[in-house]
Amino acid sequence: MSMNLDELKALFSQDKLDAIFPPERTNQFFDALFGDAEEGAYDIRLAFNKADEKQLFFDLELHQRPGKCLACNLTYGLPKVFERHPVININGLVDQINGMMNGQGNCVGWKLGKSQEITREKYVVPLIIDVEK
Repeated sequence: MSMNLDELKALFSQDKLDAIFPPERTNQFFDALFGDAEEGAYDIRLAFNKADEKQLFFDLELHQRPGKCLACNLTYGLPKVFERHPVININGLVDQINGMMNGQGNCVGWKLGKSQEITREKYVVPLIIDVEK
């Protein structure tokens, strides 16, 4: 990848990521999962983290909703749910990120890491995208 970190941060600005993973997708996810968006304990946000020559590192940030308990509702199986769920649509996200690369690299694969507790109110599920020049 020929872009430096500052260029990547500009390319994957939070506004641009919010456009490809809009806030309302969280409610759609919980509506599909539980039949009621109000049952969700967190909001999901896609965020750029870092990059190296062969990978892009994003996070699916899980932010606790007011009056809910994120820790009580988070399971270690969540990455597997996100991998398969059509509303989260990781394949589609990676395709959109690939399009944002403007020929500076090609996304050739991805994986989700394990859920990580940042604080009691915030967890992340890492999205690691393999990139070739």
